[in-house]
Amino acid sequence: MRDLPKIALLIETSRGFGREMLRGIARYAQLHGPWSFHITAGDFAHSVPKMSQWGGHGIIARIPNERVARAVLAAKLPTIALGLTDEQMRPESPLSAFSELSSDAYEVSRMAAEHLLVRRFRHFAYVGMDDRGWSARRLGTFQKCLAVEGFEALAYPQPRRLQDRVWEREQLILAQWIRQLPKPVGLFACNDDRGRQVLEACRLAELRVPEDVAVLGVDNDEVFCGLADPPLSSVALNAETAGYRAAELLDGMMQGRIKKPRRIVVEALQVVTRRSTDIVAVDDPDVAEALQFIHRAQGRDISVDTIVHEVAISRRNLEKRFRKTLGRTIIEEIHMTRLERAKRLLLETSYPVAKVADMVGFGSTGYFIQFFQKRVGKTPRRYRNDLER
Repeated sequence: MRDLPKIALLIETSRGFGREMLRGIARYAQLHGPWSFHITAGDFAHSVPKMSQWGGHGIIARIPNERVARAVLAAKLPTIALGLTDEQMRPESPLSAFSELSSDAYEVSRMAAEHLLVRRFRHFAYVGMDDRGWSARRLGTFQKCLAVEGFEALAYPQPRRLQDRVWEREQLILAQWIRQLPKPVGLFACNDDRGRQVLEACRLAELRVPEDVAVLGVDNDEVFCGLADPPLSSVALNAETAGYRAAELLDGMMQGRIKKPRRIVVEALQVVTRRSTDIVAVDDPDVAEALQFIHRAQGRDISVDTIVHEVAISRRNLEKRFRKTLGRTIIEEIHMTRLERAKRLLLETSYPVAKVADMVGFGSTGYFIQFFQKRVGKTPRRYRNDLER
């Protein structure tokens, strides 16, 4: 009987991504363990155990600084590193020999760009963190995705002086930078923490969110996004599944079955829309009002006649201006909004397909399944099962 594996988890517990990863690791350990864990509550200031005394067998770690890097390397244990920087992944860096877990920068940025493009924005910006490799990769792919559509994204240059990066000082600098951006602008923040800071800077700059600046984050930390003012839209990542796969890989490494470093990609699931991007940037005020009404109702219990009555112009006039502005009809917009809400309900709840169909305003379950399969390429049940894998 082998010794009880002891695993050091140097993962931030104060954010949704870290907690979801830990949930996946715990699930693997319950099925294939038991394992013993070293873990410290908090953010990036990890407490690294003295491995020679602790007798650890493996490590899953965020490596934010030299102190942690030296301790992890000195342990000489099977290790999976989270989100290495470009510098840490260079061949001359000893950290490059570790297996690595990182998000799919292309899919994250593609979803962000698509989300903002669908809302008819023509000006775009990105606020990241210079010392995070994954942030730089998200910026690069966000700019490439927009370039394909003929647009560019302006990147926020972080202050060079360390004293200006203290939030009390940087808040003023960021607010001034956002104030000078062309409006309305779709702004992509590298994660939810940065997204909340952008919202604070917008408030300081007396800019309206989402009317002047629509803000989108990453990680979908439901607590932090929900407490933001206004609530923050975010790209959801499949962190729990990634945590499970990381534990599975580490188990194979500890048993000697896996000897070469491998990379685990954290999948991007979808954009969870909240108030911070719940708008369509169009010049026609009547079309904009109709769109706001549709998105607030999320397709439920509304018809074209309901919208015409709300906007108080003729149906023919509104239909004509809808087609001219958006290239689609009012009913097509209602269906698209219903479809997006259905996707969120399938992902975030265990409601039966029939209940989802009713909640999003489709007349029958059969029609909902047919419509969903035609637009998404798979049935609602298959869509849910694929995301839960």
